[in-house]
Amino acid sequence: MLMKEIQFVTIGKAKLTDYEQRDIRENEVLTRTHYTLISAGTERANLLGLPNTGTGFPRRLGYDAVGTVVRVGGAVERVKPGDRVLVYHGTHAQYSVRPQEDIYPVAADVRDEDAVFAIVGAMGLGGLRKTRLEFGESAMIMGLGHLGLFALQCAKWMGACPLIAADLNPVRRELALRLGADYVFDPGKQDFAEQVKSATDGKGVDAIVEVTGSSQALMQALDCVARQGRIALNGCTRVSNCPIDFYRQVHKPGVSLIGAHNMVRPKMDSYPYCWTNEADCQALLRMMEKGRIQVSPIITTIASPADCEEIFDRLANDRDFPLGVLFDWSRILCPEWE
Repeated sequence: MLMKEIQFVTIGKAKLTDYEQRDIRENEVLTRTHYTLISAGTERANLLGLPNTGTGFPRRLGYDAVGTVVRVGGAVERVKPGDRVLVYHGTHAQYSVRPQEDIYPVAADVRDEDAVFAIVGAMGLGGLRKTRLEFGESAMIMGLGHLGLFALQCAKWMGACPLIAADLNPVRRELALRLGADYVFDPGKQDFAEQVKSATDGKGVDAIVEVTGSSQALMQALDCVARQGRIALNGCTRVSNCPIDFYRQVHKPGVSLIGAHNMVRPKMDSYPYCWTNEADCQALLRMMEKGRIQVSPIITTIASPADCEEIFDRLANDRDFPLGVLFDWSRILCPEWE
């Protein structure tokens, strides 16, 4: 049976195409998609074929989906048909097949449009946890995309003081203030590091989450961090084109640089400062349910998958691509699974 999915067919070009959805194996779950979320940084890098993104086209991207379980394999115990779920690494497609460990139940009181952000939000939260932020310490989030804005809101609830946000985009800086930042700074300013140091009474920042994936931003983080401070590398620094003075900026001040890629999480049991992916997703869903984590201000566009060519063309060419862009899969005809 032919379904619809979005493929990156060549560098810089996406297309809504037909595909044949295979049946499930014993440990797998078939879901019908409600919404998928564009993760701009990762998807732009793959759309443009940047270094460290794999080789060859076409590519099927996406890792934030919410939908309904349609069918489960014989070994699946945790979900059943009709359950509403998050799909980790669910692609931009009408149906998705994933192993049951990538399927997370969604609380009834959380909207689909909000729930779909939990997976990418958990990546920001995971990076923040790795800094071992303590109540009353200063924190800075560098890069205010999806990961950064969720890390920012979580840092607020974890007691960061002052809480600093940095981004080149003034709209995102203003949003960060609405979501709890005490200070917002433009890292493009020549005196950026001095502004950050002033906000921390000259000490520097105890815990920094670097989410841009820019090696230039990492250099700036090292200029802003406190002695014995911690920097979590939460963004994918695919191009390392800036030299670092490791003696002066890392070794001598006792700074910790912490790799925070999502794939190094524990698979089964959480432990302090390092939770499983599902545990962080469920924590964010609970916070959404209680109104402590805001999602609505981050959503900017809900589009039909039929508009994917125009949307991904903008992603490829516009550095100010909008923040929260969702595909609503109910807007195109979807065949019923036989």
